[in-house]
Amino acid sequence: MSLDVLEQWDVLKCMQCGRCTGGCPVAIRTVLNIRKLIYQNLRERKKWLQSKDIWCCTTCSTCALRCPKGVNIVDYIMSLRGYQVERGKIEPAARDALESILKHGNPWGRVREKRTEWIRDEKVKILSEGDSVDTLLFVGCTPAYDPKAQYSARALVRILNEAGIDYGILGTMETCCGNEVKRMGEEGLFEMLVEENTELFNKYSFKRIVTISPHCYNTFKNEYEGLQVEVIHYTQLLRELMESGVFKVDEKISKSVIFHDPCFLGKQNGIYDDPRIVINNAISGELIEFDRCRERSMCCEGGGGRMWIEVESDMPRTAEERVKDADYSKAEIIATSCPFCLLTLSDAIKTAGLEDKISVKDICSIISDEEEGSTEE
Repeated sequence: MSLDVLEQWDVLKCMQCGRCTGGCPVAIRTVLNIRKLIYQNLRERKKWLQSKDIWCCTTCSTCALRCPKGVNIVDYIMSLRGYQVERGKIEPAARDALESILKHGNPWGRVREKRTEWIRDEKVKILSEGDSVDTLLFVGCTPAYDPKAQYSARALVRILNEAGIDYGILGTMETCCGNEVKRMGEEGLFEMLVEENTELFNKYSFKRIVTISPHCYNTFKNEYEGLQVEVIHYTQLLRELMESGVFKVDEKISKSVIFHDPCFLGKQNGIYDDPRIVINNAISGELIEFDRCRERSMCCEGGGGRMWIEVESDMPRTAEERVKDADYSKAEIIATSCPFCLLTLSDAIKTAGLEDKISVKDICSIISDEEEGSTEE
């Protein structure tokens, strides 16, 4: 790795204080040691460029937020992954996910024709070329294909329909945003997705894009340079609708709710208040907070390609620690606003044997009181 690359990510500013490793949510249960990674790469670059440690990273950005010198640690790790991807050194499950995105436009190995099966009986406008709407709802791969996350998509369109929002979706033409592609180091595929999605968006007329996943929101807002349109997360839209009086929750739920901050909504983009305001409008009690919340929130381990990259460890996953903390807080529902968090926390509840005590729901499902959005299959 050349000196230019090290300077590009400000790695040479590192003073080896260890705040990155000390704050890393997965360092305690994996071999990832960011401080050591940087130190060894500066001394023995070839050895560490071939290390598997970098695949433990969830790209949550806790390290970057805590670095006193502003080292761009996440992008540096992504560049190390890119080096390995170019040489074919990538986990088989991650490789398969990337190939599926290239072939089918999603990482789940599902054919494009099934991308709209989540709709079922809901009334949803699927855009045709040249159509004009106020809002483009970008569903995303996981809400479109995963059975649990599909409830979030259906709940959201019910809310949009009730509020009278002029919106549409891309249907089977929708393709992966590429957020996880970039974080797994496949920069070439990511650039292709940016180009293809930008061309696709230009075939329609809309004022803004609303995303279900914070991962889609992050990449459209921050990494699609040619995208000249407003991008917001659905919790921002719901807050807007509630505060303007366009939409209100008629019957608030009485169950105790705790909120889990998704990293790509909170740490990556500073959106902390919107989801909390929306939840507080939907519950009768007081919202419970984790001890580690907002910018201190604990990552669920779903980002950075970790949905397809398993890391061996004798320690429980952070999602398991999260659901145990929620149970200790006497919460009955863990609310989140990210499909990856929904899936990892749901699996953790099963692992912890807490199915009879607590469930995980997307905020949309809480508002629509969608019981099917629980951890049950």
